[in-house]
Amino acid sequence: MLDTTTPRWEVAVRLIDLSSPVDASFWEPEPVSVQTMSAAEGARHVSAEMREHFGMTIDPSVFPDGEFLTNDTVVLTTHTGTHIDAPAHYGSKASYGVPRTIDEMPLEWFHRPGILVDLTTQDIGTVSAEVLRREFDRIGRVPAPLDIVLLNTGASRLVGTQRYFTDFVGLDASAIALLLDYGVRVIGTDAFSLDAPFTYIIRQYQETGDPGVLWPAHMAGREREFCQIERLANLDALPGADGFTLVCFPVKVARAGAGWARAVAILTE
Repeated sequence: MLDTTTPRWEVAVRLIDLSSPVDASFWEPEPVSVQTMSAAEGARHVSAEMREHFGMTIDPSVFPDGEFLTNDTVVLTTHTGTHIDAPAHYGSKASYGVPRTIDEMPLEWFHRPGILVDLTTQDIGTVSAEVLRREFDRIGRVPAPLDIVLLNTGASRLVGTQRYFTDFVGLDASAIALLLDYGVRVIGTDAFSLDAPFTYIIRQYQETGDPGVLWPAHMAGREREFCQIERLANLDALPGADGFTLVCFPVKVARAGAGWARAVAILTE
């Protein structure tokens, strides 16, 4: 006899939300705007829409309490909140062909085992491949091809403030090259950018005159195809450096260089 007491799909898992919110109250270089249509306004709105587009009428008062449906109009960039940068974000040309937009990226890239790298003791600026190698030695393994590497910089504690955009650590060109050599195709960070803060980058360029210090993590995407997850959160909630699967499918924004994502770590108990 079939046992129907426990659904066959049910397994013991724990889900950890690794996403930062889209919040109009946060400080943002490009502020978010949210305009909410109340349920009462929704009733009046649907009445007007039916009359304008279909020549039909409906009195808003026929709805319970005179309310229909709410709606929110949000104005923001695709780089607000937790999001994934597609290769098209890095430039219009690449050594491997025409860079793909976010709606063209393979879903398999965004449902993979994850590895967490601790960079919380690093100073504002960039870290090199050597720092990552030491972390992998501490963890006891290196990334396998298509593993998703997450960088815990500690920046998420500043989310919503202006310092979130100036006080964090990114990767230099050698660090990006190391991860791509391992076969990693998605790299995530809890910081505003996978590169160092804009102010740090500009100071480095003014001091050295070397164009190679200008956004090396992003510019690497013109030579080798990969994606970045930026503005993650809650990485401290992960119980270890590995042993979890990351799911972070990007919203399918047609022909866009980035798409928002709800990043979730899945742990099997």
